Amino acid sequence: MSGEVQYKVVVGLEIHVQLCTKSKMFCSCAVEFGRSPNSRVCPVCLGMPGVLPVMNRQAVEYAVLVAMALNCEIAEHTKWDRKSYYYPDLPKNYQISQYDLPLSSNGYIEIPLEQGRTKRIGIIRAHLEEDAGKNLHPSGNFSQVDLNRTGTPLLEIVTQPDMSSPAEVRALAVELQRIVRYLGVSEADMQKGHMRFEPNINLVINKDGKEYKTPIVEVKNLNSFRALERSVEYEIQRQLDEFLQTGITIETGGKSTRGWDDEREVTVLQREKEEAHDYRYFPDPDLVPVEFTGQWLDDIRSRLCEPPIKRQVRYVNEYKLSNYDAGVLTAERSTADFFEEVVAQDGDPKRACNIITQDLLKLANEKGCSVVDLEITVSHIAELCKMLVTGVVSATAATTITNIMLASPDKRPQDIAHEHSLIQKSDAGELETIVDQVLAENPKAVDDVKSGGKKTKKALGFLLGQVMQKTKGQANPKVVSQILAKKLG
Repeated sequence: MSGEVQYKVVVGLEIHVQLCTKSKMFCSCAVEFGRSPNSRVCPVCLGMPGVLPVMNRQAVEYAVLVAMALNCEIAEHTKWDRKSYYYPDLPKNYQISQYDLPLSSNGYIEIPLEQGRTKRIGIIRAHLEEDAGKNLHPSGNFSQVDLNRTGTPLLEIVTQPDMSSPAEVRALAVELQRIVRYLGVSEADMQKGHMRFEPNINLVINKDGKEYKTPIVEVKNLNSFRALERSVEYEIQRQLDEFLQTGITIETGGKSTRGWDDEREVTVLQREKEEAHDYRYFPDPDLVPVEFTGQWLDDIRSRLCEPPIKRQVRYVNEYKLSNYDAGVLTAERSTADFFEEVVAQDGDPKRACNIITQDLLKLANEKGCSVVDLEITVSHIAELCKMLVTGVVSATAATTITNIMLASPDKRPQDIAHEHSLIQKSDAGELETIVDQVLAENPKAVDDVKSGGKKTKKALGFLLGQVMQKTKGQANPKVVSQILAKKLG
C-alpha cells in the first residue's frame, strides 16, 4: 500500500487488583501467598455440590472505597452474575462476577505527565469478582493446578480507551498502584500477582485521506510496568506493519487475545477474543443482591484520603519541590505522612525532602522496610533540618548524623554533632585566617582567579577545597566563598 500514513494510538486498560482481605470472596479460606499448593481450599471455593457462597463484606467495602477514589458513581443496587467458561483452574466452570449492574461506573483517574501536567482518563466501570486458580508448568509434559488463589477477591477496573502512548499506559498503572496502596486495600505487589494489566490496543490510521481502524488486540496478564509498556510499544508497531502489508482493518479482522513473551519481547497470538454472549451470563441464584444505604456509603467515604497525584501537585505548589522529588515523597503514603509531620514541626520542606529522599529511603531500602519503620523520630529529623538551615552542620554531616541516629535513635542530632565534631565552622574571623594561609600557599590559583579567564571557576573551587581540607570539612562553604570573593575581588 502506497501513500503517506499517519496514525493515532488508542489504548484502554483492564486492571485486576487483588484486595488484601484475610479471607476469600465467598468462603472463609485464608488468602495467603506462597503456601503449599491446594492447602487453602474448601468445598465452597472448590465448587463441590450443595455448598453455598457467603459474600465477604470487607471486600465489598474495599471495592467501593477504590471506586470513590476513582470518582465513580456507586450503584444503589448491584448483583452477582455467573460468567460461564471451562478452564482447568476454574473448578466450578463459572466465575462469580458482575455483568450488567456493576458496583460502580462512570469515573476518572488523573495521571501525571511531563512538566507537572496531568491528564484525565475515564473509568467505564469497577466491579468485584472472584479470581481463578493458577496453572503450574513444571518440567515434563504435564501441567498442575493450584487452587489456593481460587475465590480470592478481585477488583476489575476498566478504563476508557483514552491513552495514546505507552508512557501514558505506564503512568496510569503506576498511579493506580499508588492509589490502592494509599487506601490500604491492596499490597499491589505485581511479583505476587496482586495487580495484573491487560491493555486493549488498536490504531486509527489516516491514509490517502481515508480513516482505517486496526482490529483491537488484548494482551493478557502483564504483571510488571516494564512488560506493560514494552508490550504496548511492540503491539503498536506490529499492527502498523500488518496494516501496511495486508490492509487489515476492524471490518476485515476480529478482536484477538495475545500473550507477552518477556524473553523475546513480542506478543504471541493465543485465541480469537470472546464476546459477552459467549460467557452466558445470568444472575447467581445463590447470592442476594447488594443494596447500599446512605449511611453505609458515608462510613466508607470517611476512610478516603487525599489522592497521591493531588498530594504530589500540592507539594510542588506549596513547598516548591521539584515534581520528581514530590513524586518520590508521595510514592508511599507513610513516607508522605512522615514528611508532612516533619514540616509541621517547623522542619524546612526542602531540607526535609533531601534527608528523606537521599538518606532515609536509602537506609529503608537496605533494610527492606519503610521510612517509618527505621525508628528515627519526626522530631529528630525536624531538628536536623533546623541545623541545616542555620548552617550548624553541612549536608554531608547531616548524612553522617542520620546514619548514627539509625543505630542510636534516642540520641538528638545536636548531641551527635558535638560528640563527633560535626559542627560547621562559620566564624568569619577564624576562617579568614585560614583563607589567608591558603591564598599565600597557592599563588598560581590566585592569579588564575584574578585573570578572569576560563580557569577562574576551577581555581575558585580548588581554593575552597583547600580551605575545607584544612578545616577537616568543618568550614561553612558559604562563608568561605564570601571571604574568597571579598579578598579576590
